[in-house]
Amino acid sequence: MPKSFNSDEREYIVKNLKYEAKECLNLYGVKKTTVDEIVKRVKIPKGTFYLFYDSKELLLFEVINDMHDEIQNSFINDIELIKEKIDSEKLTDILFNVYKKVESTCLLNIMTNGELELLMRKLPNEVVEKHLQADNKIMEKLADLVPNIKNQKLLIYSGAMRGIFLSMLYKREIGKEIFDESLKLMLRGLIIQLMGD
Repeated sequence: MPKSFNSDEREYIVKNLKYEAKECLNLYGVKKTTVDEIVKRVKIPKGTFYLFYDSKELLLFEVINDMHDEIQNSFINDIELIKEKIDSEKLTDILFNVYKKVESTCLLNIMTNGELELLMRKLPNEVVEKHLQADNKIMEKLADLVPNIKNQKLLIYSGAMRGIFLSMLYKREIGKEIFDESLKLMLRGLIIQLMGD
């Protein structure tokens, strides 16, 4: 019979599983991170892992999603701190900084080496759909914070934002030396349309 854990123990184990999974993602990536390695680091039996997560992929995606949410929350916070009217140039700079934050995490490496796609294929559809809905909610929050954003077609703008984000996969093909300015140009074009400037 599996051991039962009280809420504090559950919280502690989940926190440690996520912490060690993130460390493993940084060191090894998705493919080479194993449940065996994670449980060894957390010092729990392998069977206990499966009381918390049905698969390694669900844990890793939760860790990736936490990083994603942290970056998005930072983006919303940066907008909320602006007291004056937000114009397309200012919003472009804030969004560009979001992309640079992604570059400084293991997320970009996971994306560029194809491991994110591999991970997403192993997830239940409802988990992926929930993630996409969260992205759309951020676009709605942005529309609430920036009064001159057109509320029409927010889902399309959210998709376009993801498309620009995915251009980071092709930094080399676009040209490393011109990528940042190209990224800003794409963001500025989207923001100008979004704000109706």
